[in-house]
Amino acid sequence: MTTETLARPAKDRARSAASDPRPLRSGRRWLFTVLAALVALIVNVPLLNAALVSFKPDGEIAKNPLALPASPTLDHYANVLYASGYDFPRFFLNSALIAVGTVVVVLVIAIPATYAIVRLGFGGRWIISSASGLRLLPAIFFIVPFFLLFSSLGLQDTIQGLIAANAFLNLPLAIILLSSAVGDIPQEIEEAAAVDGASIYRTLGSVVMPLLAPTVVAVSVLVFIFSWNDYLFALVLSTSNATPVTLGAANFITSTGIRWGDISAASVLSTLPPLLFAVFAQRYLVSGLSSGAVKG
Repeated sequence: MTTETLARPAKDRARSAASDPRPLRSGRRWLFTVLAALVALIVNVPLLNAALVSFKPDGEIAKNPLALPASPTLDHYANVLYASGYDFPRFFLNSALIAVGTVVVVLVIAIPATYAIVRLGFGGRWIISSASGLRLLPAIFFIVPFFLLFSSLGLQDTIQGLIAANAFLNLPLAIILLSSAVGDIPQEIEEAAAVDGASIYRTLGSVVMPLLAPTVVAVSVLVFIFSWNDYLFALVLSTSNATPVTLGAANFITSTGIRWGDISAASVLSTLPPLLFAVFAQRYLVSGLSSGAVKG
């Protein structure tokens, strides 16, 4: 056996190591992870700054709002929860009722409507395109008609009125997401259910709905977040009885100045429900939003 024969396996191993794409893929994965972390940090700078300011005394906020709190305090959270003239628990309850009510109304309308459009051909596919175009319009486009309509119907400054307004704004988004998910369901499953004697309603409830669960959760999360964070409709369509937390935080802007610590504390508290909701439903949110993205 020659020296060249013994050295050949070593050369082959070196050649295979050089052509192995795994180290390159691992390096790219780390690069993308670092970039995603930087983007997430930049996007969340306002929230992080608000959290810092909420624990600072007023004197430290005036000196350097970006520095870490030297003497942390909970006074701002106490002002938000217990200060006279600021009913944060009621604002919080209003936001919860509006967000949950909007989710319920949107799902009750969007699920059967989308199924009728996609599977039964009701109204034609142009409804999906119209919903897409409607979702692209800014919310301020509907403010004046909603104000006039709600004033005449007695829905001004009511929870029901804000639920209706937010449902109208988020319904196109739900139909767009659900239409893609319904289209991905094999039609043979529904045909088999029909052969077994299931009605359309039974097929929708027992066959289609379990398969739509990830998308329904994703739609629920998005509608909840958008409704909870609504400010424009709340500003125009409510005055006192239906004030949500997004609008209630503005009560700390007084004639004597802006109470930044109290506003930051209110902002942090109002951010927790949608944040926790999104974290716990993250798995369903990703799978629901990716539904229909891959065809094959």
